[in-house]
Amino acid sequence: MRILNREQITSHGNKIGRQMAVDILEAGLAAADPYHNTCKLFRLERNFLYIGNQDFEADGDPQSGIAFYDLAEIENIYIVGAGKGSQQVAKAIEDVLKDRLTGGELISKYGDKPILSKINVTFASHPIPDENSVIGSKRIMELSRKVTSKDLVITIIANGGSSLLTLPYDSIPLTDVKWLVRYMQIEKGVKTIDLNTIRNHIDQLKGGRIARLFAKAQMVHLIVADANHHQIEEPRRNYDYIMHHNNWLHNLPDGTTFADAIDALYKYDAWAECPVSIRDFLVKADPACETVKYDEFSQTRFRMFGVMPEKFHFLTAARQQALELGFNAVFLSEAIDVEASQAGCIAGSIASSIEKNNEPVKAPAVLISTGEMIVTVDKYRGIGGRNQEYVLAAAKKISGSKRIVIASVDTDGTDGPGGLNIPGAPGCLGGGIVDGDTVAKLQERKLDLETAIRCHDTSGILWQSDCGCVVEQNISMNDLSIIMIL
Repeated sequence: MRILNREQITSHGNKIGRQMAVDILEAGLAAADPYHNTCKLFRLERNFLYIGNQDFEADGDPQSGIAFYDLAEIENIYIVGAGKGSQQVAKAIEDVLKDRLTGGELISKYGDKPILSKINVTFASHPIPDENSVIGSKRIMELSRKVTSKDLVITIIANGGSSLLTLPYDSIPLTDVKWLVRYMQIEKGVKTIDLNTIRNHIDQLKGGRIARLFAKAQMVHLIVADANHHQIEEPRRNYDYIMHHNNWLHNLPDGTTFADAIDALYKYDAWAECPVSIRDFLVKADPACETVKYDEFSQTRFRMFGVMPEKFHFLTAARQQALELGFNAVFLSEAIDVEASQAGCIAGSIASSIEKNNEPVKAPAVLISTGEMIVTVDKYRGIGGRNQEYVLAAAKKISGSKRIVIASVDTDGTDGPGGLNIPGAPGCLGGGIVDGDTVAKLQERKLDLETAIRCHDTSGILWQSDCGCVVEQNISMNDLSIIMIL
């Protein structure tokens, strides 16, 4: 079970609804674990390693089919990469290959449990990189110097890799990169996809450069997502799009330029505020420092697979659990990328409408959504996260209801940067769960809901009202949000 405080969050209020909501969340969170899928992806028979099948391929992959390697012709097998949940992928490969695996280097997030025996893991900070991000990246670079044409390198990139994999060029201090991430992503709420356009061009490992580092070897690139569904919009579900328009899978080619990076800073009115070291580097636009494009990437010996195919998706698992519990279970949205408090208000209003009018779906109903909501904190320094802000904003709209429960968690188990400092509480919550009694409970305990939302300081009042979810860390597959009407 990945929700670690089930008894706490189901012991009050709408107990039956809360218990069923947690059951649905658990089903989705269990599916968002890449270990078992990776075991399906890798198969060892005698002296041959077989990797893949069509479930794990991108649409239109010209190399479609199972990749196989004669291990008698391979001297070493290494694993390198970064991201939340990358250890679970590597653990599955360790368990399949056993002594045939030579070793490797991974960068994982603080709070993850060390589970690997043959691969060195450096734990680092997310979402703002730290010195350990640099140390882990240097270890990957050092390993690349040992690789020969007779080796096989398996690369792993998961969500969070853009922070954990950080090695800025020598002219750019790490402090300036930290400023960039905090200012753009946390204070301004810039989407990762836009921030990466900048980060890729000031870093020695991002933007496909891992593939350049290990180009001598044969490579298998794993993305801890769905290779044919790694973004929601239809045009992005195919091989051609990934190869020419990607900017967040750092073991694959990058589709952006120095000019795009400069445009991204201007787009968010951040050029004047940006550190001089970053501006100067982008303006210089040294061709030797450009990211890896498809023409270069295609000359390497590689295969690519997505570890989380749509047929095994966490949304599918959550919906199936809701159906088994007797609900009319529907997908509400696959791309909630607005301010979390606004999304929560809308969610509460939708739930109230269904409760009152049985429209747009009939109760008992569960509406399931995902995406990455935004919290633009500006200068506030509260402790919280997008899922927590979402459920608290929704709580205002459903106050007094006897039939509605709304819950939301980040599939990686950590909702926001963390920093909660309350006796007995975890450093970081994974999300929250509310019902019609939540507002009254907050008032009874003299916990200020309006101030918490305005100052983005939501973790404290969720924990003190027994509505904060503690979730075991793992892979990041965006948020899992459910609106339940009994």
